[in-house]
Amino acid sequence: MPPSPEVTIRRIGGAQEQEACARLMARSEPWLTLRRDAARLRRMLADETKEVYVAVVGEAVAGLIVIDMQGACSGYIQAVCVVPRGRGQGVGGVLLDFAEARIFREKPNVFLCVSSFNQGARRFYLRRGYEEVGVLKDYIVAGYDEILLRKSIAPWDAFEPQPTG
Repeated sequence: MPPSPEVTIRRIGGAQEQEACARLMARSEPWLTLRRDAARLRRMLADETKEVYVAVVGEAVAGLIVIDMQGACSGYIQAVCVVPRGRGQGVGGVLLDFAEARIFREKPNVFLCVSSFNQGARRFYLRRGYEEVGVLKDYIVAGYDEILLRKSIAPWDAFEPQPTG
């Protein structure tokens, strides 16, 4: 693998950056197969209940990650997207490292789903220590399953959140 570029992670900017990221996602897998258009993706990126971060290389956005810290599977990575030229360059790993560190400060588990047709992403997550814990049959689009993955540092009864501040 080539050396990782210098990547900075920050919160997503305003409406213009959200729009650009939504268009990037809408032109990429798995969102093409899952039939997610830019308008729907833009709503997800603008949802204030989510934490949306971008990876920046130089002056350009090279990827993004969406984290949901609420709900039954809190600590859920809802989306990861890397620009085509950034794939295989370490950007996805930097985003995932950032999200895991963020989540593990407050929760003992990181959850995410990967589409059954997205074998490259599935291998990536398994190499990074995720375990398959369930299959959601025909969950988003008929004919394709969503595979629920989990990475854990402790059971809930043994977990101590890190102090904030």
